[in-house]
Amino acid sequence: MPGDESGPRKDARKDPRTTGVSLFKTRQPAAQPAVTLDLVTGREIFGAPLPAIFANPARVWESLGTVTLAADAVGNTLFPEVSDHPAAVAFDILRTRLLRGLAEKGWKRIAVTSPTHGCGKSFVATNLALSLARRPASRTVLIDLDLRRPEIAKVLGIHEDRALGEFLSGEQPLEGVFRRYGRTLALGLNGEPIEKASETLHDPDTVSALAAMVEQLDPEVVIYDLPPALVNDDVLALGPCIDAVLLVTDGTKTSPAEINACEKLFEGRIPLLGVVLNRAQDFNAGRYRYAKK
Repeated sequence: MPGDESGPRKDARKDPRTTGVSLFKTRQPAAQPAVTLDLVTGREIFGAPLPAIFANPARVWESLGTVTLAADAVGNTLFPEVSDHPAAVAFDILRTRLLRGLAEKGWKRIAVTSPTHGCGKSFVATNLALSLARRPASRTVLIDLDLRRPEIAKVLGIHEDRALGEFLSGEQPLEGVFRRYGRTLALGLNGEPIEKASETLHDPDTVSALAAMVEQLDPEVVIYDLPPALVNDDVLALGPCIDAVLLVTDGTKTSPAEINACEKLFEGRIPLLGVVLNRAQDFNAGRYRYAKK
């Protein structure tokens, strides 16, 4: 007779981070302390609520477990360090223009998407996050919210089996799922496709979890890697958690009609911050081209 699998997993008893209770609290109204009376005067000793004490984001960052990148990918498809590789230079230029656009609007939560599959959006999102994280004393968060086809861990060469869905549902705390590369890049990786991806992104628990993440980590920029915009409604489902969209197109396959369809889809819903042209090289300039809307 098969065993009962409804109870807690065995590893949950070994790791206190699997309780779903974070060591750090978000900003909520302080609870009223119990009323204490002076035995002589009969007056309340504590007549006002005590101030709430919240976690320092620096301590939250320090609580995250660390990861390393695949050695064979660094300098080839990943650029965590300063490099004169044409693609690395293009990502640094994109970083600077992105930061300027965010500063003008007061935004920080960027969704990276594409019209269709195969445009290299996860590659762009990952290298943009690495470029942002190279700035001294910065804080950047990269989260894989392509729940049907998670790719970020594969791009980074990280093989930890993390279930981001457990964080989004509140079953796992932030520090139980998120990992840190270096001191300035937090990673929300996902090793398990989620069947009801759109419903998960519509769920108020997901909105609450992402809001708590922003508050606890206090990043300058959050990058959400999302599914292609013309394939399903996941990008629109996460609309309340997004300030703007960065659209990645493929110079060898994306059509102008698909770009126009994305623009119409986002119009009046989510601002389109820019359009990145991937896999199209300007041989005269010797670097990858991109466009900013």
